Amino acid sequence: MSSRSESTSRISAYRIAGIVILVVAALVALTLALLVGGGAKPPLLQDPGPFVLWGTPIAKLVMNMSGAVMLGSLVLALFGLRAGERSFDAALNIASVGAAVFTISAGLAGFLAFMAAFNPKLSIEREFGTQLGRFLLELPLGQSWLITTLFGAIITVLAFAWRSWTPTLITALLAAASFLPLATQGHAGDLAGHNMAVNSILLHTIGAAVWLGGLLLLILLRGRADVDTARLVGRYSSLAIAAFAVVAVSGVTRSIVAVGDWNALWTTPYGWIVLAKVALLGGMGLLGAWYRARLIPKLAGARAAGWFWLLVLCEVALMGLASGAAAALARTPPPTGETAFLQTPAQILTGSELPPELTLERWFTAWDIDVLWLIAAGLGLFFYLAGVRRLHVRGDRWPIHRTVFWVLGMLLLVWVTGGPINAYQEYLFSIHMLGHMMLSMAIPLLLVSGAPITLALRAIHKRDDGTRGGREWIMWAVHSPFARVVTHPFVAAAIFILSLWAFYFTDLVRWSMFEHLGHEWMVIHFLISGYLFVMSLIGADPVPYRLPYPGRLITLIAVMAMHAFFGIAIMMQEGLMVADWFGAMGRDWGVSPMQDQYVGGGIAWSIGEIPTLILAITVAIQWSRSDTKLQRRADRHADRTGDAELEEYNAKLAALAERDQRRVEREGR
Repeated sequence: MSSRSESTSRISAYRIAGIVILVVAALVALTLALLVGGGAKPPLLQDPGPFVLWGTPIAKLVMNMSGAVMLGSLVLALFGLRAGERSFDAALNIASVGAAVFTISAGLAGFLAFMAAFNPKLSIEREFGTQLGRFLLELPLGQSWLITTLFGAIITVLAFAWRSWTPTLITALLAAASFLPLATQGHAGDLAGHNMAVNSILLHTIGAAVWLGGLLLLILLRGRADVDTARLVGRYSSLAIAAFAVVAVSGVTRSIVAVGDWNALWTTPYGWIVLAKVALLGGMGLLGAWYRARLIPKLAGARAAGWFWLLVLCEVALMGLASGAAAALARTPPPTGETAFLQTPAQILTGSELPPELTLERWFTAWDIDVLWLIAAGLGLFFYLAGVRRLHVRGDRWPIHRTVFWVLGMLLLVWVTGGPINAYQEYLFSIHMLGHMMLSMAIPLLLVSGAPITLALRAIHKRDDGTRGGREWIMWAVHSPFARVVTHPFVAAAIFILSLWAFYFTDLVRWSMFEHLGHEWMVIHFLISGYLFVMSLIGADPVPYRLPYPGRLITLIAVMAMHAFFGIAIMMQEGLMVADWFGAMGRDWGVSPMQDQYVGGGIAWSIGEIPTLILAITVAIQWSRSDTKLQRRADRHADRTGDAELEEYNAKLAALAERDQRRVEREGR
């Protein structure tokens, strides 16, 4: 047997060993955690039997792991492989298989959830099918499982059928979205800190999926002739670092909500499982740091190949243990934080108790952290400052004022989404409107001034192997047909002002109050719409088209007028907007809901115009500087040519005058 065949056989053995280690470790951890935490203990009423009690967490475990293969393979293919090559197609095939297993396991888990909730007698009778259909179509729990299963089926087909860059990106986004219904499962929807719990579970699941799925894809692609293993491991390592940070922060946040206090970590089964997950996460982080610092630079050598498999198999074992513990944790009752029954109107509507009156002191002390935006801002700060440092190291300069603007914008984003505005926006319409103005006008003004796209294009290394890294994906996004449309000044202005009216005068505002997904959509939409509008006016980042400065001022004045009319329209409302929310909160402090709504309209009319005024001043200053630059350019050209153009022009005028004089003389004769 040739050495090449021996190498191939050895790699195949390592692949099988990695998958076996992952599955065995996950099942062992799941079993131990269920026994310790009581997740498989029969309930006192309506015991569905051992098959359902043990089958449900096992099905969820398989679903989580196959979902990781689905998402992680797609992400690593987009970031580390080249479309059109066999390795890229192999990654998509693996993602398709993962999605197929995800679909089957999600369907089975949903069926077991139905059996556990209603404990019906399994039969082929019509009554059983009707009851199952109502569970899937009418109840939120069943709808979540049905949507998850449908997501998996769609992704299975798309991952197999689409093989180019943009369709694969769409498939990856759908794969990430398929985890959203899962975030509402388990205990997340029953905890007092519902919003924080849902966001934490969603981020934790996506981060772990990218981490685990990417590692499994590395194992399956190792040894292929068209794969540069050292380069691919380095790119995976970058993804794994970001995933580690997301998993760590979201995991801590989720534990704080569920555990309640430090003592519960040491005295409850739930806390013991959490501590075990923390230890496993720490071990995986140390392994990742070691092979990034020591192994990757030497990966091309023969000795490093053995170390690669040893470290990868160790990390797979730790990930299997962590996956099993996570699946069991979802079945383990948390020690605190559950709302057994809701008493006050505020608890019924928001899941939390009514906060005390908003005083001057609480503007500095009230916090309700949204972990989604905390992580987003943290990553935004890290990557921006890392880019500035990279430019500084190679001797390039970056304006300090742009860095200051970006940092202030990210800090303001954290304060708006996690400070007193977020803590009170569900109870006071005026605070909700203030947060809206900050998201759509103040924060975009700071972020656009930071010129993040220009910084990224200068700081991120350009790839020369046909793959797409951060720089290539940013260039694709900037030059895509969609970007050309939404960044057009008139389109950006229309999106900015029309979405304002459409949001508050349709049921979108109701959706954002009653549904967590609606609230997060609101934050994302107004951030992006504000960013696009501000960038079309004063941005330094590249866009396909910008209006001349007079056109920008005219557009801004029109938007200011529409914005003022919007604020006045809110103030003139005779009825309460979302009356079954703001009017039913049971608030016994502050002004009445109608007076508060009037204040909210005043905020939109007055305070909301302050960033617009700053925009107008900025446009005027840029216009003035542009004229000055043009004049200086003309002066330099005149100096270089010795005013040749001016002399030529004067000579032409003199010739015209002489011609006219001769004509007059002829006519006089």
